[in-house]
Amino acid sequence: MTTLTPFLWFYDQLQEAVEFYTGVFPDARVDDMQEAAGGGWFYAIFTLAGQRFYGLNGGPGHPQTDAFSIFVSCDDQAEVDCYWDALTAQGTPVACGWLTDKFGVTWQIVPKRLMELQADPDREKAARVNAAMMKMVKLDVAELERAAAG
Repeated sequence: MTTLTPFLWFYDQLQEAVEFYTGVFPDARVDDMQEAAGGGWFYAIFTLAGQRFYGLNGGPGHPQTDAFSIFVSCDDQAEVDCYWDALTAQGTPVACGWLTDKFGVTWQIVPKRLMELQADPDREKAARVNAAMMKMVKLDVAELERAAAG
């Protein structure tokens, strides 16, 4: 069976990043790693929320970009707050639920309720929700619900 696995290139912070990420997400783990000849990790395979990732300390020349992001679908506002607070620690909030963490990796922290409201057959309601979302940095479920109600 074919599988797809995100591959993250780090300059030299792979071990720190993997240890950080596995501390943020419950049931996360390091599946495999290889030490580099000079110390630290050369590569790692790790799992976050059931998704396997590969990471590499590849050196300079290939910085992270927000053209690739990791989408985190959250059950409720408490989950949004938890992941947002952890991943923006020493990172940068951006807009509309997007942030860049301290390692340069871009994340989208999105409540499932946003996706439900955006898919509402009442297109005016969905448009109000989209307009409200566009004004937010961290997504706020209660505010999205108020926008949906009109």
